[in-house]
Amino acid sequence: MKVLVTGGTGYLGRAIVGALWAAGHDVVLYGRGASASGLSAEAIDGDVRDAARLCDAARGCGAILHSAALVATWQRRSRDFDDVNVGGVRAVLDAAARHGIRRLVCTSSFLALAPAGLGQAPAWNDYQRTKAAADLLANAAVRHGAPIIRMYPGVIYGPGAATEGNLIGRMVADHLGGRLPGVVGGDRIWSFAFVEDVAAAHVAALESGTPGARYLLGGEDAPQMRVFDIVQRLTGRARPRRIPGWLASPAAVADELLAAWFARTPLLTTGTLEILLRDWPLGHARASEELGYRVTPLEEGVARVVEALPAARAAA
Repeated sequence: MKVLVTGGTGYLGRAIVGALWAAGHDVVLYGRGASASGLSAEAIDGDVRDAARLCDAARGCGAILHSAALVATWQRRSRDFDDVNVGGVRAVLDAAARHGIRRLVCTSSFLALAPAGLGQAPAWNDYQRTKAAADLLANAAVRHGAPIIRMYPGVIYGPGAATEGNLIGRMVADHLGGRLPGVVGGDRIWSFAFVEDVAAAHVAALESGTPGARYLLGGEDAPQMRVFDIVQRLTGRARPRRIPGWLASPAAVADELLAAWFARTPLLTTGTLEILLRDWPLGHARASEELGYRVTPLEEGVARVVEALPAARAAA
């Protein structure tokens, strides 16, 4: 099948493109840096905010896999989150309708859902707010017959680039490199989803997922600090210190003020702190049953992260 992929140059997107090729699909890669990505795909440079160009790119494709998103904790212009995260979903829905494409898989996030103890998704930062808004847009589209399939990964991690899309990889790299000041919310539950498992589930959803379905792609539910317990066993490096929420809160407020004054990205925001101080368990029963989704044990996944890091090899 010829598949248009948005966001294919991101951390998860690259894994999805690789999984699509391994499954025998032809990939049309659409993104701002598509032609410079080094990926083996037909490349079309463009922005998801350019709906007309995206629609042109979808011509001749049998499916669209939309994983493009603005993944960040803060942007000086908050409207950028709306334009990319909500506008991007609207653009792919329009392109699919225009060309009669009946296979459409969209990557959402566990942050579009409610944490433990809350009945609805909050809006603690702009990323979370716009992922939830995109989910509402998709709900409306499904009611009108759109063949959209939504995927909700947990905290995606694995070896590779230490980017916003690979938070755990970045935290482990910073810890082993002596750059991680501490961990906020270390006892809070995250659902750790290994990147290759999530990518394989996207391909399975494209091939055999139920139109209109929502698939939770949780992994092993565990306290955040368990990652560093595993790192300690593997490398001997002591766990990072815990930073209590009462201490992190004024620091987040101060960092946001400095960011506004000096136009720099804050290390911690009040919205991110709210997220870190909640539990985010996530299931995967339907994805396992219908898509063959598998969960890599956290011990195995973190070992692969550590093995891939030069700092870890040097410390061993």
